[in-house]
Amino acid sequence: MSDKELSEGDVFEEMERLVHGLGDELAAFRRRALLAEAQLKELESGGKDTAVQPRMSERVSKLERENKALRSKLDAVRGRMKQMLNRVHFLRQQTQGRRDR
Repeated sequence: MSDKELSEGDVFEEMERLVHGLGDELAAFRRRALLAEAQLKELESGGKDTAVQPRMSERVSKLERENKALRSKLDAVRGRMKQMLNRVHFLRQQTQGRRDR
């Protein structure tokens, strides 16, 4: 076995390390999700946590602006895509017309 080849034990150790790291990462995401859900419930219930409300409303406003901008870009891309498809269809028709002659 060469130095570059890993033994089966080494491979399992590496996999175990990776799985453990993923477990830690998943736990952190879960904590963040639970916190976000709690903040959302607080906002929806008209809670008195005044520190959370302005931050959430600012975040929502920012996301709404980003969403509007992305929709605009998406519409523009759709228009360009339709133009390109029309060109491809035209060129295909031209090519087929030349072959038929």
